[in-house]
Amino acid sequence: MIDLIERYYDLSSANEWDRLARHRTEWAITLRALREHLPPPPARVLDCGGGPGRYAIELAKHGYSVTLFDLSRALLSFARTQAHAANATLAGYEHGTATDLSRFADDSFDAILFMGPLYHLIDPDDRGAALREARRVLKPGGMLAAAFISQYAGLRFLLKEDPEFLIRSPERVAGFWQTESFPPARTDGAEFIAHFIPPTEVRPLIESAGFDVRAVLGVEGLASMIDDKLNALEGDAWNAWVSLNYCAAFDPSLHGACEHLLCIAHTPPA
Repeated sequence: MIDLIERYYDLSSANEWDRLARHRTEWAITLRALREHLPPPPARVLDCGGGPGRYAIELAKHGYSVTLFDLSRALLSFARTQAHAANATLAGYEHGTATDLSRFADDSFDAILFMGPLYHLIDPDDRGAALREARRVLKPGGMLAAAFISQYAGLRFLLKEDPEFLIRSPERVAGFWQTESFPPARTDGAEFIAHFIPPTEVRPLIESAGFDVRAVLGVEGLASMIDDKLNALEGDAWNAWVSLNYCAAFDPSLHGACEHLLCIAHTPPA
């Protein structure tokens, strides 16, 4: 399973970098949440599963000491190129899986970003192992920012892009309720394997690993899959919608209609 995910990202470096440029609200709301909850620079941050380095590079530009850790060597190489182009220096580039952070000592980081691992670890035991590792390498009071794909995201995507899939491949539709190979078919041997989580399960999962949950956000706000006109805005109009969507992002009644969820949590203080 891990090999399939690694291959998917090895073949998708530029697309992963561009994805957050296409989904501006997700990027803006996530950054606002990070800026509100991260300790001040030069705090040490582990961007675990950070892919092409979008968040790692942005934080490094603002004075954070960021180590980028990812499953895909191709994405790590791509991130080096992007960091150089942005005149940003990362503390390190490490290859591995989120279930094994043994190269890092206990209490090593002030914050950890989990912007991908928890929705690519299909086995619940692996998700638990990754969260235990995150808690181990975080300092007391350290911050975790963990991303999830919500339960209905796959089905909503199909409704928008390929509604006939429902009758063309009914045997696979059931998988989109929680776990599925996505997109439905590729010819290059790579698959997007993801766990789609019910929003009500996010907080219990994080708390089960000993974290104190501070917030759960739907990072598309009101704009999930209806953001074409929104993305064309600039200036005051764009900023006004970012502020409105940020306020809406905390409303649990909206979370099931969002594609991605973000959980902000902390380890217990010393």
